[in-house]
Amino acid sequence: MNFKPEISFSTRIRKSPFFESTMKWGCKGFTVYNKMYMPTFYKTFVDDYWSLVSDVTLWDVGGERQVEIKGKDAERFVEFITPRDISKCKVGQCMYIILTEKNGGIVNDPVLLKLDENHFWLSTADSDVLLWCLGIASANKFDVQLREPDVSPLSLQGPKAPDLMEKISGNWVRDLKFFYFKETTIDDIPVVIARSGWSGEVGYEIYLMDGEKGNKLWEIIMKAGQEFKIAPAAPSQISRIESGMLSYGNDMTLDENPFDLGMDKFVNLQKKADFLSKKALTDIHKNGPTKELIGIEIPGNFQDEFSSDYVPIYSDSDKVGRITSSVYSPRLKKNIALGIINKRSGSINGSYFIKKNNSDFEINVCDLPFLRNK
Repeated sequence: MNFKPEISFSTRIRKSPFFESTMKWGCKGFTVYNKMYMPTFYKTFVDDYWSLVSDVTLWDVGGERQVEIKGKDAERFVEFITPRDISKCKVGQCMYIILTEKNGGIVNDPVLLKLDENHFWLSTADSDVLLWCLGIASANKFDVQLREPDVSPLSLQGPKAPDLMEKISGNWVRDLKFFYFKETTIDDIPVVIARSGWSGEVGYEIYLMDGEKGNKLWEIIMKAGQEFKIAPAAPSQISRIESGMLSYGNDMTLDENPFDLGMDKFVNLQKKADFLSKKALTDIHKNGPTKELIGIEIPGNFQDEFSSDYVPIYSDSDKVGRITSSVYSPRLKKNIALGIINKRSGSINGSYFIKKNNSDFEINVCDLPFLRNK
């Protein structure tokens, strides 16, 4: 029997404020992200990718839910859940942070937005960050209020994004520095516009602060973007792997710590504030990580053949790691992947291979990113 599996829509999974618009504009696939339906592609994955790298695309990323942290101990609380020093974060600034458990394992890698003194949002990847934060706040008696606010982001990504954003909001967006944001309105719709986004292209994230206006906001942007050849799309696995951008749940989990993934710059063991994973990460730093993140090129013309994730990686007869994310790159014309392997000795590179259809295919270990946009 030949059939295609489907995800059935139900009330158990929430719909974003932009859901009706994504259906109207031809979304053909969804995933579930933070218990919300999130689009995966419209035309095809490759067609959507070319729109992203050539023009401008609009993504419904409402599944990136916000955890709002307010109260007297809000900054102390954020310091406690991340090894990154946030003491110099300014109001109106974003920071990429790692949330770590007591043992150093990665819980999530959100973007932190500082809206005011002792008022933050965590724009989260796919995991139960709010529940985790509630548990930590209760156990450690932080004076904070934690909730999921009515905030749902859109992402506007691509080389023409600045032109479109200027048309919608004015000249000031050109001066918005990377990882800074501003509270404003679009046609009286309250939003936060941040110079950020999960792609290798220039872009913005537009945080809608009134869920009833989602479809109106979508249509405003799509209409304004016609002259720039705007297309609806979704987070591009091709683009983010080309750019060496990690995905929580794929390339990092509770089983990895920041040092395993070369994220040392997001860890400050000497910061003044106490944090949950300080002892564990100090020990790991002293003894050295046991894993490392690598880029992988798979030689040969195997277009889309190696799209399956978690393919084991071997050296000699030993399993030494796994491919965590893989894709065929139309610009590089090769299969590329991210992987995690056992930590190598300083001068030893080694020979690595994967298995496909009972055959061994040697892979090339390479530096990240595969592509670096100007």
